[in-house]
Amino acid sequence: MKKIIALIAAAGCCLGLLAGCGGSSEDSSAVNSDASYQIGVIQLVQHEALDAATDGFKDALTDKLGDDVSIDVQNAAGDSNTCATIANRFVSSKVDLIMANATPALQASFAATDTIPIVATSVTDYGTALDIGEWTGATGMNVTGTSDLAPLDQQADMIKELFPDAKNVGIVYCSGEANSKYQSDKMQEYLGALGYTCTEYTFADSNDVQAVTKTACEGSDVLYIPTDNTAASCTGTIDGVASAAGIPIVTGEEGICKGCGVATLSISYYDLGYQTGLMAYEILVNGADPAAMDVEFATDLTKEYVAERCDALNITVPDGYEAIAAEDAE
Repeated sequence: MKKIIALIAAAGCCLGLLAGCGGSSEDSSAVNSDASYQIGVIQLVQHEALDAATDGFKDALTDKLGDDVSIDVQNAAGDSNTCATIANRFVSSKVDLIMANATPALQASFAATDTIPIVATSVTDYGTALDIGEWTGATGMNVTGTSDLAPLDQQADMIKELFPDAKNVGIVYCSGEANSKYQSDKMQEYLGALGYTCTEYTFADSNDVQAVTKTACEGSDVLYIPTDNTAASCTGTIDGVASAAGIPIVTGEEGICKGCGVATLSISYYDLGYQTGLMAYEILVNGADPAAMDVEFATDLTKEYVAERCDALNITVPDGYEAIAAEDAE
């Protein structure tokens, strides 16, 4: 088991449209030095899914603790080095707990402290994120939290259900996001078993998204985008390319689907954040040990589709899907 400093540096793809040097406070008004519990939140980047998870976390602790909790939310603007700066600042301030929202935020927090409890969310696989072998459910260190992983085998089945005649699936993600790579590897296994030929198309940062998406569309019948933070921040660009090419996209979560997809099997990130807040409460108030707390998963999954994109691409959506509205994320 080791703290993977190199992975921390690589995991935050440089988001040109969102880059910032020192992070930004989203919730400075909530900081109350007289509160019984001081919480620091590191959110990797601003987009719908992570915003919802942070909101759910804050609401859970406020519901439980009211004015006894002070929550300082810092946004790293997509930069892993900024995550590290924020984490070290929280450690110096001796906060009672750190909430890490997304994998690079978790990695930076873990590198900064092995004593302050860390509760994470929007992390796909903790074994991959923290380089843990023989994964059993609890980390055995000062880290616990929730996973945003929806069952990948069911997502592969969704592609088969919607596109039974497709042959080539392009998987598009940021090469620096370890959990995106994890999802891609698993999806290739499941889709391969269903008879599809899969090809990875990776971008290094937001500057490469348009060109990589164009290449992926040229070689694919359908695209799959996992729960990738860089992709989530560039859905407008992705949608422009894919819509012009007439290539449908299935996504790993709702926010990306609204921005550029046709369908998803998704969780509620707000509910996941709320669940994470309840775990933090158990640590703060009831003395639960994060090292012994199993990582938790979302329990409610929903098949969703974007009607206007499905209509434009003549996709027949079977019963059991809920309609969601398309939106431009940029």
